[in-house]
Amino acid sequence: MNKHQITRRGLVLASLALMLSGCTSGDGPPLRYRFAMDPDFDPRYRRQEVAYTGSEPPGTIVVDTASRYLYFVEAGGLATRYGVAVGEEGLSFKGEATIGHKAEWPSWKPTNDMIQRKPRLAQYADGIPGGPLNPLGAAALYLYQGGQDTLFRLHGTNAPWSIGRAVSNGCIRLTNANIVDLYSRTRVGTRVVVI
Repeated sequence: MNKHQITRRGLVLASLALMLSGCTSGDGPPLRYRFAMDPDFDPRYRRQEVAYTGSEPPGTIVVDTASRYLYFVEAGGLATRYGVAVGEEGLSFKGEATIGHKAEWPSWKPTNDMIQRKPRLAQYADGIPGGPLNPLGAAALYLYQGGQDTLFRLHGTNAPWSIGRAVSNGCIRLTNANIVDLYSRTRVGTRVVVI
């Protein structure tokens, strides 16, 4: 390899350095922070406006785990469609919920079930503060049922290559740029349908 070739690792490290240089102490960069391009991001999962024929009213979030898309339903038979990563086989949340809480640059702590499935996560048992290295990314929308936190989230990611795959512990991942966009459109109480 010559000195002018760009490797995936080099691009990721350069992007990470760029993100870290914009960090502030405390809760991480402002939510409006501009994110580096996702070097391994499949173009079919990029955010776009699409026709929507479902029966859900505008303002509803619909996640189709089989196709790996999240739809924010809009008026006039349209929706904004986002590519997502979903839970590994048998781990994804299914059903209806509401957004019970929103957080920018949330902290993360693996659940006991996650640590049992993936013992390497025990190193994070005390949690990780919010910021670019946190697996929840730039923002999180917390799914609640009956006023109780389900422990499932719609959130950003520090692994944009995972979009379009079934790799998470059950949450729905979006790129950081897309979770920032969805976060700005979503209020506490928004209905979420995961199919």
